Parts: sequence; C-alpha cells; structure tokens
Amino acid sequence: MRARYACQPEDSRGRLWPEGLSTFRSPWQRDRDRIIHSSAFRRLKHKTQVFVEHEGDYYRTRLTHTIEVAQVARTIASVLGLDTDLAEAVALAHDLGHPPFGHTGEDALAELMAPWGGFDHNAQALRIVTRLERHYAGFDGLNLTWETLEGIAKHNGPLVGTGPTGGPATGPLPYALAEVNAAWDLELGTFASAEAQVAAVADDVAYNHHDLHDGLRAGLFDEDDLAALPVIGPAFAEVDRLHPGVEPMRRRHEALRRVFGVMVEDVIAVARNRLAAAQPASADEIRAMDGPIIRFSKPLYQNLKAIKAFLFARMYRAPTVMAERARVTQVLHGLFPLFMVDPAAMPDEWQAEAAGATDDTARARVVLDYVAGMTDRFALSEYRRLIGEPEG
Repeated sequence: MRARYACQPEDSRGRLWPEGLSTFRSPWQRDRDRIIHSSAFRRLKHKTQVFVEHEGDYYRTRLTHTIEVAQVARTIASVLGLDTDLAEAVALAHDLGHPPFGHTGEDALAELMAPWGGFDHNAQALRIVTRLERHYAGFDGLNLTWETLEGIAKHNGPLVGTGPTGGPATGPLPYALAEVNAAWDLELGTFASAEAQVAAVADDVAYNHHDLHDGLRAGLFDEDDLAALPVIGPAFAEVDRLHPGVEPMRRRHEALRRVFGVMVEDVIAVARNRLAAAQPASADEIRAMDGPIIRFSKPLYQNLKAIKAFLFARMYRAPTVMAERARVTQVLHGLFPLFMVDPAAMPDEWQAEAAGATDDTARARVVLDYVAGMTDRFALSEYRRLIGEPEG
C-alpha cells in the first residue's frame, strides 16, 4: 500500500500528448516499459561506466549500472511506501543522456559545445525522451508522464532558485532542459518527488559499491589498501571474524555486500525518521520541502566522502585510466569538428538534420545529438575510419 506522500498513479499530471490509459499498466509502468524498449537504453550496453567498454567483460557498463540503480531504487521505494514503478522509471532513464566514454566523454563534449550552449547529460536525457527517440506515429520522443520527466530533470535537486546544497542555483539552464521546460513547466524551483529522490540516492549507492568492485578487479588497489577506510575496513573485519580463512574472492564479495547494505539501511532509516517528523500528506508537500527527504545520514555522508576521495586518487585518476581518458578525449575532439565541417560524413538521416540547421548553433546541436548517442565502440570505429588510429 502506498503512503500518502507517495506519487499516486491516478493523480498523474498525464502526458504532453494525451493518450488513453493502458488496460493493465499504470502510467509509470508504461513509462518504464517505453524506456526499456528505447534505442537509447539499448545503447547503454556499450557505453562506459569507468573503464572503456572493450577493456573487460566483468567491468560495469552504463547498462549494468542502470539495472543496479533500478534494483536499489525499487527496494528503498517499496520499504518507504512509495510508488516503485515511478522510482524504477526514473532510475532506468537517469543515464540515457550519457555520451560515449563516461564522464570523460561528458567533459569533452561540454568543452566542445561551450560556444553553443554546453552539454549536460541529465538535460540530454530529457532531449532523448522528448525529441530524439522517433518510433511513435503521434509524437517525437517517448511521451513520458510529467512525473517521470520531472524526476529525470531534478532528481538531484532544484535547478533554479535555491540550489541542491542550499545555496542559490547559478548559471543558465542547459538549453535541452530549457526547451523541455518551456513546453511543459517542470517546476524547476522545487525538489522532485520522493520517488525521484530515491533514484538519485540509489545511483550513489550503486556506483560507490561497484566502483570498489571494479577497482579491485582492475588491480588499481587491493583489500589491504581499503582496511583503513571507514565502513569498508569494518566490513572486511566482520567477514574475517565470521568466516576465517574464506577464499579471497568470497571474502571480497562478502565485505562489499555489507558495505552495500550499510548504505541502503542508512538511507531507509534517515528517510523514516524525516518522514515521521515532517508528516507530509502528499507528494507536493515533499516537493515543497526546504531539503531532500531521501538522503544519507551526516556521519555516513562524511564516510562516503572519504571513500570517494580514495577512489578519485586511486581509480579515477590512476595513470592507466588517465591515459585512456586522454585517448578517448582525442577521439571526440576529432569527430565533433569533423562533422561540423563535413556533415556528409554522418549517416543520411543526420545529414538531413544538419542541412535543416539555420545557424552554427543549430548545426552544433545536431552534431552533438549524433556524437552523444554513439557507443564507445562505434565512436572508436568511426574515428579509425575517418581519421586514423588514436594515439596512446
């Protein structure tokens, strides 16, 4: 049974293009299914999380990360009496806008697009689900409900007025977000629903957990390096106490699943306490609060900062990872200007889009949509075909 403060499917604000209700599915089950069947969702299979897609079968990709986020989101939402389908839909859509090569690709495209409105993967996700998916006869995009679009836009907090950290939000809105908001007001000055906040925290839980797994598997650090870290060190100590002499891979898994459990249980405990204190009577009261209702406790948040600092130094800025970052940055810095000068190097449908562009800004945004939609392997193969072998 859903709580009073949950989003209620019968009260959904609907879709920009009106459609009849599904016979068997709620509006957010329908959103979830459209996201899963989208082209952008399938391409996540070959997009980077941290390690470039071809580097090993065991490392997370954007798709496996997204599935993990959706699983965590459903678990937390269910315990808190929220709508699990809406939480899952936002979780499944949250990374649709990521370009090839993970955050390295996002940094490169933000730099390349600086003269023409920049690049933001959350805004690009909205652009994908409202414009770039073109499969339905009656509309562009997926025609998702207002609540799902709101969750994609502001699952990390308000985007105008007061910022997510309590200070003022600064800078212009990403153009892709501004376009969607102009067509349908997403109330960017408020927080998102509790379901969308759950999806945001689930993202943190998932990547904190799996980046530790992937870093260990890559040999960028070992278990001894983790012993002094909060949460992680005690988890290994508990495994050693309960299962002395267990083989190394089982020891690792047992410890890291305990870290995972600590994060999820902390979020649930904090949310229960905050909900009990605030007594919100509706989803709109959640949105109107002066801070997120779903978050880590302050002690765990500080512990996670220490873990992230370790990962930043030992994983995200490891020499091998930095070398690969330089190589894939070269790929995007080669492809983007080439397509700007020679749109004929793009497939026919993208050539037609570029031909209809009225100025450099419009053409750059067409090129961005094409390049951002590439998978890692396709971007690398196009660079080799059009330019040559990337250095490094």
